[in-house]
Amino acid sequence: MRVGDSSLSLGKSSGPVVVYGLSTEGYRIASAIAVRGHKVSLIDESARMAIMLKPEIIKTYPSVSSLLEDEPLLELEPVDVAIKMASYVFFSPKVRKTGQDVRADISSKLRDLVRSISPGTSIVFTLPTGIGGNTENIALIEHLTGFVIGRDIYYYYMPITSHSELDQPDLLVGSSSSSKKDLYLLGLMHDLPDTEDSNIVDIYSAELAHVIRILEHYTGLASTLEVCKQTRSSGFPSQVLQNRYGDLYIDEISNGLYDLRVVASSLSGAGPLAYLVNGTIKGIEGYVKHLTDRLRLVLKKAELKASRTRVIIAWNLDQNEMKGDKIELFSTMESRLKDYIGDVERRPGSSLDIYPTDKNTVVIACSRDDFSAIEKTKNHNLDMIIMKANPVCEAMVSE
Repeated sequence: MRVGDSSLSLGKSSGPVVVYGLSTEGYRIASAIAVRGHKVSLIDESARMAIMLKPEIIKTYPSVSSLLEDEPLLELEPVDVAIKMASYVFFSPKVRKTGQDVRADISSKLRDLVRSISPGTSIVFTLPTGIGGNTENIALIEHLTGFVIGRDIYYYYMPITSHSELDQPDLLVGSSSSSKKDLYLLGLMHDLPDTEDSNIVDIYSAELAHVIRILEHYTGLASTLEVCKQTRSSGFPSQVLQNRYGDLYIDEISNGLYDLRVVASSLSGAGPLAYLVNGTIKGIEGYVKHLTDRLRLVLKKAELKASRTRVIIAWNLDQNEMKGDKIELFSTMESRLKDYIGDVERRPGSSLDIYPTDKNTVVIACSRDDFSAIEKTKNHNLDMIIMKANPVCEAMVSE
């Protein structure tokens, strides 16, 4: 059955909806449901408040960033009341922990959510879990609530992404049971990201489908990175590689790093799948060192001293994304560059007002949009090196 099927019956399931997490993805989910006339509450997990999201608010603030920047007066309600009254609760929090702390952070927020749910509620988990991760979530929820999933409450697995290169028309949604609530969920998700032609399947199948989708995309990218590291040019690779991979930036490469790490942590042993996943992660994480090494070559070729150079990382990061993989990778890049250059800062390409100083300027463009903005706003009276954060680390001298 297709998501937009008009034969779907809303029935008893058409109660209030709660989205737990003031993230970019959470706001998109809440907005898509609220504009269709449903009562939606968006929970800011850090401030412990539930925002009543109405169509007029969505029209005025198309993104969570614009909402947070303006800080308008909003109608609020107690978090516990909002969750208790909800028919559906989407779990879409911002995750900023790394390593072994990720699971603990997610478990803590899931505990905060489920302590107020009531019988009949459906929980929709939108973060990736790897293989078998939902079994742990279900066990935790049943332990904390005393409810049986599939009988008293319902659980769905819907790993979402905001990145178009990962969109697929056959995205699967995992369900803990088959019921009429499944049909309503499909209708509720109409026009939500990645769900245009969704199908309800068992949770384990949905986990495997997401892992395959991630690996199909990122193993190819990691292979490209590793091969391009072998270029021997002194910072200026061949035109063939520039033409082929010039528009593949670190912003796109790092989109699924969180997903890959979750998959890696869910695997046991040292089989081929573990080698494939871990190798892909190392390829992406190792790119930062490769970029720094290439920058050294560029400065050496241009006979510029690191002490007389400043670096501007042009990367328009979304600080409200559900997953913090890009923010973490930027921090790694900033730290490594500071060890070598010292004078390093980040600015979006659209805010690149560069004025002459006594230092040489290197701008590292980390996405297509940032590079396009740099090309439009750069000071043509200022000599600087523009470096694309792509597999070949293409460098250009602006004169």
